[in-house]
Amino acid sequence: MTRLCHGVLGVVAVTLLIASVSLLVTRVFQKVVDWEVQEEMVLKNGSDTLKLWEEPPPPVYMQFYMFNVTNPLEVLNGEIPRVTETGPYTYREDRPKVNVHILENGTKVSFFSPRTFYFVPEMSVGDPAVDHIRTVNVPAVAAMEMATATAMRFPLEVMLLLYKEEMFSIHTVHEWLWGYEDRFLRTMHKMRPAVNPEFGFFYKMNGTDDGEYVVLSGGRNYKDFTRIVEWKGKEKLDWWTTPECNMINGTDGSSFHPLIDQDETIYIFSSDFCRSLSVTYEKYVTVKGIPAYRFVPPASFYESGKVNKDNAGFCVPAGNCLGAGVLNISTCMQGAPILLSSPHFYQSDEAYIKSIDGIHPKKEDHETFLDINPTTGLLVRACKRFQINVYVRSLPDFFQTGNIRTLVFPIFHLNESVVLDDDSAGKLKVALLESSLLTSIPYIIMALGVILGIVFVAFACRPFWPKKEEDIEGLVATSS
Repeated sequence: MTRLCHGVLGVVAVTLLIASVSLLVTRVFQKVVDWEVQEEMVLKNGSDTLKLWEEPPPPVYMQFYMFNVTNPLEVLNGEIPRVTETGPYTYREDRPKVNVHILENGTKVSFFSPRTFYFVPEMSVGDPAVDHIRTVNVPAVAAMEMATATAMRFPLEVMLLLYKEEMFSIHTVHEWLWGYEDRFLRTMHKMRPAVNPEFGFFYKMNGTDDGEYVVLSGGRNYKDFTRIVEWKGKEKLDWWTTPECNMINGTDGSSFHPLIDQDETIYIFSSDFCRSLSVTYEKYVTVKGIPAYRFVPPASFYESGKVNKDNAGFCVPAGNCLGAGVLNISTCMQGAPILLSSPHFYQSDEAYIKSIDGIHPKKEDHETFLDINPTTGLLVRACKRFQINVYVRSLPDFFQTGNIRTLVFPIFHLNESVVLDDDSAGKLKVALLESSLLTSIPYIIMALGVILGIVFVAFACRPFWPKKEEDIEGLVATSS
């Protein structure tokens, strides 16, 4: 009977080991989890995924850091500009999905995403309605750039003199961001109605949207979850000079497909950047106990079109390539000489950094990154960071420019950030724990098999164990 039990024990141990190895090789339980995630992450009426996507719970914060020019007269005489950074001025950003419509038998979804900003004084260094900043007079510079060497040069010069417009101007932070009425622009508006009578970098962007999006629901292919197929009724852009650069790739950056691998490239379309961009895996991180992959823009993203031919289409006009890390977006800014870069020219050409006194790039403060949970594709933490710059130079037709150097002049930089809230983090950890327990079943079976195997070997080897000394002495006495 004992031998029979030993035999059964050995058979069970071997069976469990074989079963566990088979389950690990075939990934049965992992496939079940993957299938459940793929089925869940679809935008369809009445689903929790749609509700979460329409009203994302984590608060988004927009932090502005302004550059104040401290030596304007010296700059006009050709000296290096000195700037001091003031900030942050923090706003909470609400960006729900509205006018959501399920299209084409549930394969596509259309929506608008209006953004509304609310000032958060406890997260700010001061009052944007009171604090003044001196920086480049962007409306005047834009007008001078457009009018130089044209018939508009003389009348523009008269208007600049009449309204005492100079190369630099002083306004409150609120005015620079959200707009102010300008006498010069009001006159320009009468001559050219397309010119707004007010100016602000985020003028008319509070409470408004950036156009209609059409995305894929993920019902046919989980990797297409929320991938953009149309924006403002177009399937591609028309600002750049190559078809590749005009492509609308990826999602809007607020959601991603589930089951993300470390070796894949993730694409994002940003209307703020006027282009699509890619991010690649950098490292593994945890956010509030949730595992995540950190993705950052690759080095190739910052390379000049002179070096990286894939970026040549962003050189506008065609062939006019800037240095590394700077993007000319004047074509999507009504011709205004606006250029984008990372804050403090992080990852940009060294010449831009040295041209401004007060610029100090740091990876931890100025890099854009996304922390994504690889199982669900949920964004658990992210920082989108970029800097608004203006192209300035000395224009012989306009004495207001003086002897200023040709510069990419920083105006402000911002950090648009989000971190998963505690309630959502708790729910996600529970869901991940459940899936982890399910995928751990083969290892549990293997552990049982190993334990039973050890017990079987122990019993099988028991007859060969050395006997105790007193037992041996007893045997000797008996034989005597």
